[in-house]
Amino acid sequence: MQLTEIRIAGFGGQGVILSAIILGKAASIHQGAFATMTQSFGPEARGGACSAQLIVSDSPVLYPYVTQPDILVVMSQEAYTRFVPELKDGGILIVEQDLVRVSDLKSDIKVYSVPATRLAEEMGKRMVLNSVMVGFLTAVTHLPAADAVRKAVADSVPPSFRDLNLKAFEKGLEYGSNAPAAGLNIAELETHVEYSQEHR
Repeated sequence: MQLTEIRIAGFGGQGVILSAIILGKAASIHQGAFATMTQSFGPEARGGACSAQLIVSDSPVLYPYVTQPDILVVMSQEAYTRFVPELKDGGILIVEQDLVRVSDLKSDIKVYSVPATRLAEEMGKRMVLNSVMVGFLTAVTHLPAADAVRKAVADSVPPSFRDLNLKAFEKGLEYGSNAPAAGLNIAELETHVEYSQEHR
């Protein structure tokens, strides 16, 4: 895989860091690539801003910090406002549909939206929203491969929550498979939100 910069951002309690760990483990351990991950937190244990920077590549990563993400996942409005200006031209933006309002976005950005929190709540555990989001990202970017991510999910969560997280991953994967294959730009976002709600 070519070098790809990914930033995942939201607030404490959403599993932001674990999402990056899973994707990095999938790429490096289960797919034979290279990955680095760095993280940052606000002072609060839960509810404060947090983000993770993940770089994956088929060759050793020489600089571990994201400068212009190819893929940006945002799960809070604060994260959207803070990190969208960094997104690379033509990059992919994935937003938590119920928590993020998209505005002031460059026209060449591909936007995908998923109600990850709502889907997790429908499964009975809001805490698995990160596994839903990881599944969705895997479906729309194919990075890393679904089988590798599935193994990483199973390796990265407590045994008592393994089945639930795997089901949440599959839920996000299925939801992402129904997203438009080429993504969409800001002018089409409103239509996509309606599409997403119809295919819950």
